[in-house]
This record gives sequence, structure tokens and C-alpha cells, in this order.
Amino acid sequence: MDICEKIAYIKGLADGLALDTDSKEGKIIAAIVDLLGDITAEICDIEDACDDMSEQIDAVDEDLAAIEDIIYDDDEDEDCDCDCDCCDDDCDCYEDGLYEIECPSCNDIIYLDEEMLEDEGIDCPNCGTHLEFDFDCDCDCDDCDACEDAE
Repeated sequence: MDICEKIAYIKGLADGLALDTDSKEGKIIAAIVDLLGDITAEICDIEDACDDMSEQIDAVDEDLAAIEDIIYDDDEDEDCDCDCDCCDDDCDCYEDGLYEIECPSCNDIIYLDEEMLEDEGIDCPNCGTHLEFDFDCDCDCDDCDACEDAE
């Protein structure tokens, strides 16, 4: 039995007692039963609103998860296919021109495109630390974008 059913039961019991509402005791009991009814109605309204809000939050969470899948798609087949020695298994370059860097101050992951990298630096959107980019590559291959840019 939920709280709404319980107060209805108590109201039924009070009505069945045929309390004398003119007596002091009857007035108090009738007032308590009415107060319990009002409190129960408010609680039921709050529970209904919470249920509605929970459904909305679930829907927003699903939408956000879908957006995160689109934005932060981490498929392995998007990793850089460069064969040069400067790239390793943790290469942060992607075929679609996005680069992933980690802010040394707050460890926030930041995704940059080619235009942002050409500025040679940005401020971290999370902590505001200025980040500078250096594209000098230590290898002498022709397969690496850094080597091609250096020529």
C-alpha cells in the first residue's frame, strides 16, 4: 500500500468511527486526518513531478550520449595511418584533420583542427592556460606531415 492508499484507509476508518466533530477530541482527530490528506496530496504531486522529471532526464541523457558518440567517436580505424617513426600506437592525429591534446595543467582533453594548430597556440577552454604548439619532428621521413611542413 502506498501513502495515498494509506491515508484513504485512515480517512475511511475515521469516517467509520462517526466521530463527534463538536467534541475537542473529535475536532483534533478530524483536523489531523485532513492535514494528513493535504500532506499526502502534496507528496503524491511531488512524486508525479519527480517521475516526469526522471523521464525527461533519461531522454536528455540518451540524447547527450548520442551527441557524445558523434563528437568523441573513438573508433580505432580513425587513427593516423602514417608509417613514420615519429608516430607510435598512441598517435594523436586523425584522418579527419582533428588532433587531440592534453592540457598539462588540468589534464583536460582538447580537440583541435588544422586551423587552430596554425595559430601556434590557444588558451585551454577549461583552465585558461596558454598552450603553444611546436611541429618540429625528430625523424627524417617524407611520410610525416610534420616533416613535410618543415621542408
